[in-house]
Amino acid sequence: METWTIQKLLNWITGYFTEKEIDSPRLSAEILLGHVLGLKRIELYTQFDKLVDKEQLRQLHALVKRAGQDEPVAYLTGKTEFYSIELNVTPACMIPRPETELLVERAIEFLRARVAKVTTISDALETGQLCDAAGTSTQFVCDLCTGSGCIAVAIARNFPGARIIATDICDAALGVAAANVEKHHLKDRITLLSGDLFDPLVPQLDTSKFDLIVCNPPYVSAPEFEALERNVRDYEPKLALFAGDDGLDIYRRIIEKADLFLKPDAALMIEIGYAQGPAVTDLLEQTGAFAEIKIEKDFHNNDRVVTAAKTPS
Repeated sequence: METWTIQKLLNWITGYFTEKEIDSPRLSAEILLGHVLGLKRIELYTQFDKLVDKEQLRQLHALVKRAGQDEPVAYLTGKTEFYSIELNVTPACMIPRPETELLVERAIEFLRARVAKVTTISDALETGQLCDAAGTSTQFVCDLCTGSGCIAVAIARNFPGARIIATDICDAALGVAAANVEKHHLKDRITLLSGDLFDPLVPQLDTSKFDLIVCNPPYVSAPEFEALERNVRDYEPKLALFAGDDGLDIYRRIIEKADLFLKPDAALMIEIGYAQGPAVTDLLEQTGAFAEIKIEKDFHNNDRVVTAAKTPS
């Protein structure tokens, strides 16, 4: 009977995934093998000569076969990494993308800069800001279309002064978000609400106004949806991807109401598709509610994040 070591399996799976044109074949092989063996990726290389038993081979074979048919590796393992944080994922929610980390980074920078303006507790009281026990100004954030909760969790983990309300129309996705909030011990700072965009928010009860609204909404147009790669189109939830014929349906609805939920000098930050910058900018300008609108490109040099600063009242 043929024996299989970790090294032999890694090489074989990598070759198989390369042949099947799976994204990042070596990384995908490492993730699946590490998942089955209960080892970190670095541990695979320190135990190259370790034999893999029959039951583990059986489990691995089934997962490799499914991955070879374009089923996303993150769904097969039930987890992924985003902003250096391990998150649970299921087919009920989109798999967080590295490109979305730019939105998180800019959100954290904005909140830190906003807090820096409030240097003392007395300043906070004068400006209507709340402070925690250490005197840090509390910043209220709304995360629309939260999905797995990746944006809310990443912001909360890296900015302790954030109090976040995250909404989603899909209860199954909110279940994943709840697991991630619990996993990272953030139940006291992230509240999850079920409903469509702003609909679950109760004025005054939840919060009167937000310092920041963030969102990575569905933004795939009808032609783009049909052209998506099979591992996205056939496995990730259409509800989290498709946004009408031109891909702008959700942007229109967010931008129409965002001003009502923002404090003076607050901001709206949204992820956009690579060709949507001009259209989204035009929608924001039409409201007359935003003083400064900026588009930033991601590491692929595609338009990715729009930041709109509310006009001071």
